[in-house]
Amino acid sequence: AFKFNEKRISASSPSGALYHFGTSGISVAVATGLTHPLDVLKVRLQMQLVGQRGPLIGMGPLFVQVMKNEGPKSLYLGLTPALTRSLLYGGLRLGLYEPSKYACDWAFGSNNILFKIASGAFAGAISTALTNPVEVLKVRLQMNSDLRQRGPIAEMRRIVSKEGIGALWKGVGPASVRAAALTASQLATYDESK
Repeated sequence: AFKFNEKRISASSPSGALYHFGTSGISVAVATGLTHPLDVLKVRLQMQLVGQRGPLIGMGPLFVQVMKNEGPKSLYLGLTPALTRSLLYGGLRLGLYEPSKYACDWAFGSNNILFKIASGAFAGAISTALTNPVEVLKVRLQMNSDLRQRGPIAEMRRIVSKEGIGALWKGVGPASVRAAALTASQLATYDESK
């Protein structure tokens, strides 16, 4: 029992939370760096022919088209905001879960599956809401290779000056609900099976 309580205290302490934040953020950033070209293709596929009619092309032909017209560097458009978001989102999502779970245990005297689900939903929703501006910036950069020369800071300034600060939270509602469900199911399932 002593070891269990000691483990609980260390996981919910500031240094334990910082450890979870750091290791989670770095692992998500590494995965993002490896899969970023696929994310660029996904965004381009989702946005093709917006407001137009015509035949859609698949991932293979789109990959060839992007390589031919824009070059290999275009597969890394938006990488800086993607890595920034990964560090923050991954760190917050996984780093907030344990303290939230222990806060529920402290407040309600229970750590059952429902509190784990609630802790995961909270961690996912808050993490997404806080990192949504970087996600918006990433998608904007992925869609437009002309923005490569300006960079993420200049594009962020342009978004705020032309569209207002609220534009940085476009889509935050559905994104937060998705992240809440995803994080709740992933972390509660993992935690309960562990």
